[in-house]
Amino acid sequence: MDIGAGDGVRSSNTFALVQDGWKVLGAEYDSRKASLLAQNYSFYPRSRSCRFLVTSTNIVDLLNAYLVEKDFAVLSLDIDGCDYWVLDAILSEFRPRLVVSEFNEKIPPPVKFVVNNVPEFSLRHHFFGYSVSKLGDLLEKHDYVMLEIEFNNVVIAPAEIAREHSISIEDAYSKGYLNRPDRKEKFSANANMEPLLGMDPQQCVDFLHNFYAEYKDEYQIELG
Repeated sequence: MDIGAGDGVRSSNTFALVQDGWKVLGAEYDSRKASLLAQNYSFYPRSRSCRFLVTSTNIVDLLNAYLVEKDFAVLSLDIDGCDYWVLDAILSEFRPRLVVSEFNEKIPPPVKFVVNNVPEFSLRHHFFGYSVSKLGDLLEKHDYVMLEIEFNNVVIAPAEIAREHSISIEDAYSKGYLNRPDRKEKFSANANMEPLLGMDPQQCVDFLHNFYAEYKDEYQIELG
């Protein structure tokens, strides 16, 4: 299941699976990308696409409508908005064996940040998604574990099949983002939020309240 699949090829977490003959469902709302997604998937008979605005209240119905198995293999989630709430809804009804989800990599542990659950959330510069420490709430709630971070994507799995391979959120963040030698080069657009990485937790919270001042009623933040 690829939610926020784009055109299905560029920057895709799942296109290799599509090419390998996996049964894949891709959902994309942007009309141009959804059209390209349908074209690209048309060459692969086991892949299906749909133009759909995914929210936390309709995602379970979508998966059920397409007869997605309760323990389907891979979930890729990248909708630049209410990803946290959509992930929570999915894990409440399904148990994907591997989850790859984009997160707001700029906000370090132990700060818990998440945008409010608004169906038609509009992406703004640096304002989207959730921090990795906020993900910890879902890991505990649904008994999932952290496997790794690859820059701005987390990789998690059910505890019953992956506990022995799990690492802490802090270690994953350090290895997968903070201490990557090419981080600043790859994420040069994050320069104005780079000071967060050298602040203590309360300073981070104060910085974010100031940085997100125009969105003050549109997010939640606390210390873990």
